[in-house]
Amino acid sequence: MKQLGKHIILELWGCENQALDDQPGIEKMLVDAVKACGATLICVKTHKFSPQGVTGVAVLSESHISIHTWPELRYAAMDVFTCGEHVTPHDTIPEIQKFLKPEKIDVMDIKRGIIEVDEVKE
Repeated sequence: MKQLGKHIILELWGCENQALDDQPGIEKMLVDAVKACGATLICVKTHKFSPQGVTGVAVLSESHISIHTWPELRYAAMDVFTCGEHVTPHDTIPEIQKFLKPEKIDVMDIKRGIIEVDEVKE
């Protein structure tokens, strides 16, 4: 068996309100998370909502990292989806923790694209 991708879903509770509404800070956090997991960054796009909240995505050669924030609830939802053996999505977590400072993190691991090895055509 082989998995084509590794996907973690992060539920981040009790985050710092200011960080959750800091668009430039979230952009930097996404870039730092990309570096930490060994991925290749294509681009980062974020959007600041009114009156509060930020959504963003780092598009990677290996897939993506995304975030959506609710400062009023001190909550952020994130996905880290990667393909390839050289990228480790869990390595993004320390960078995310450093910026958002969550009190609690729930991590869900999903193996994506599980195939029989003999199904892979070179």
